Amino acid sequence: MTGPRDQFKPADHPNDHFLLTTVVGSYPKPKWHDRARELFADEDADFGEDEWEESKDDASRLITHEHERAGLDVICDGEMRRNEMVEYFAHRIDGYEFNGRVKVWGHNYFDKPSVADEVEYGEQWLVEEFEFTDEVAERPVKVPITGPYTLANWSFNEVYDNEEQLAYELADLVNEEIEALVEAGARYIQIDEPALATTPDDHAIVGECLERIVDEIPDDVRLGLHVCYGDYSRIYPEILDYPVHEYDLELANGDYDQLDVFKEHEFTKDFAMGVLDAHTAEVESVEEIKENIKKGLEVVPPERLTVSPDCGVKLLPREVAYGKMENMVQAAREIEEELDAGEIDIVASGTQAHADD
Repeated sequence: MTGPRDQFKPADHPNDHFLLTTVVGSYPKPKWHDRARELFADEDADFGEDEWEESKDDASRLITHEHERAGLDVICDGEMRRNEMVEYFAHRIDGYEFNGRVKVWGHNYFDKPSVADEVEYGEQWLVEEFEFTDEVAERPVKVPITGPYTLANWSFNEVYDNEEQLAYELADLVNEEIEALVEAGARYIQIDEPALATTPDDHAIVGECLERIVDEIPDDVRLGLHVCYGDYSRIYPEILDYPVHEYDLELANGDYDQLDVFKEHEFTKDFAMGVLDAHTAEVESVEEIKENIKKGLEVVPPERLTVSPDCGVKLLPREVAYGKMENMVQAAREIEEELDAGEIDIVASGTQAHADD
């Protein structure tokens, strides 16, 4: 599966080459939106459901347009309606319950859910989010969705015989949600599995989950898999057999130490490579990002390279996040110009070819 990629190239794109630019998902929330969330949770505050819905709509509209202003080819609303990548979905899946917050790292906590009954698909998860964003956006919209393996791995399992069984049940629910999203018009779905590369030998479980997820999904829907953290040598090249078009991988934060993993075996899918460090509150220069993009051309040719941040950028100051996006787009456009001019030598899969060969 090489993927229906050309549908996301703007009709007025200035260059012959096209490096698709996008985001992973989360983006810093406006301070007033965080305050609105606090007020909505405060029983003593005069801030009800209507006001909270208005805040979510306003924040989603604002960040959608901010992504477009930065020049991104494919955008999302920065997950303005979501609080956390597992908790948000667990609240919408029948069978989950919550028993309090647990410490993740440092001073960061999240409300880790428990599977207390068999999981079932009840209300839709992301369809209204997508429909709103698609309505206000002038560019294509990507929908990030937490994958079943991470939903299982980051939850307490009190019902199923093992985590594998739970993951398969959740995969069937994710399939239902993606079918609903496709029916609503979504054409770019990203499945987030940050837990994948942290546990040895579980790539086969994720592969089976993905087979369930893609069942009866049309071929023109682009499917990506986002993986961050961990040791990629545990999952590569086995993941190339997954039924997805694109792999979105965190590499900038590790200074591309793991890039060679993907050169040892031909990378046969599309490569969405992190060229921005989502953990550093500094805006990388255009020249620095261009050098990072060139590293991706060591793995795949430009027609299979997507340019994105390492991960979601919600923990960064908003002005820093925007600066990173804007410079990333500028860097991608300059690399395209240099490719068009034959000024860049492409080295991918161990073979070297001049850009205009």
